[in-house]
Amino acid sequence: MDQLVLEAEPRTIKGKQVNQLRRQGLVPAVVYGKATAPIPVQVPRRPLELVLSKAGESTLISLRVADRAEPLTVLVRDQQRDALTQVITHVDFYAVVMTETIRVRIPLVLEGEPPVLQKFQGVLLQQKEEVEVECLPKDLVPHIAVDVSTLQTFDDSIYVKDLVLPAGIQVLDDPEELVATVSPVAEEVVEAEAAPAEPGEVEVIKKGKKEEEQAEAEE
Repeated sequence: MDQLVLEAEPRTIKGKQVNQLRRQGLVPAVVYGKATAPIPVQVPRRPLELVLSKAGESTLISLRVADRAEPLTVLVRDQQRDALTQVITHVDFYAVVMTETIRVRIPLVLEGEPPVLQKFQGVLLQQKEEVEVECLPKDLVPHIAVDVSTLQTFDDSIYVKDLVLPAGIQVLDDPEELVATVSPVAEEVVEAEAAPAEPGEVEVIKKGKKEEEQAEAEE
């Protein structure tokens, strides 16, 4: 995927006055990093929403600030939204240094079909949604694929140690942590309804009762 590009302008309005920007369709943001002092910026809402819909925490963005000669390579570190409308209200961008490793969380995406589900009824369960990794910015990927075709039986599982990682990426999470497994579906046991008595059987019961009553009367 091509690197995402976003245009921004320096921001002079701060504090509660930033609501003026929001009414104009602009979103206040800040850029910071290990080698970058905090830079207040403002970004048009619609282009920002489009980029955020494509960018995860591990997606590099080329941020072009109007008063800077070179674009900044950034990651989305935090975003705030209105609790009711879910409209974006603020964004934090982290400026990376391309020659230094960073730590980010990368989503795990299950791919394929477990062979066990072709023979038996069951449910594929994803126990872990993402992993924390360390790598150079150039080695970042949008997600890590998890091949579930290795789940041949209900006893098979996929752990962090089983992940096939792209070059240059090191996972920091516990290697024994469970990622995915298949759980069997319990079959419902339907109790058979008691069959109604046959007419002959009912008659025998009634007849037997009459005979008992007659015997008691004769005594």
